[in-house]
Amino acid sequence: MKIVLLALLGLLLGVLGGAVLGIAAGLAWLEAFKTMSFEGYNGMLVFFTFMPLGAAIGGLGGALAFGLIALRDAEIAIEHQLRHRHYR
Repeated sequence: MKIVLLALLGLLLGVLGGAVLGIAAGLAWLEAFKTMSFEGYNGMLVFFTFMPLGAAIGGLGGALAFGLIALRDAEIAIEHQLRHRHYR
């Protein structure tokens, strides 16, 4: 249960962080490639392309990272319990 909850927390934090990084990457793209700003094209490009991509990548990465951390912590706790029983 702990692993699932930490993976969900990682998903949430990853989505938020990825969306912010996606917006930053989109704004950098606009500055680097001087895209046209006709009728709000720049805003649509950033908020409908870069932000969702960043949120998806960040969400998957955050869930995977937090899940692996929780899984390793659970494995270590199991090993400590087994060693403790072995010495008794």
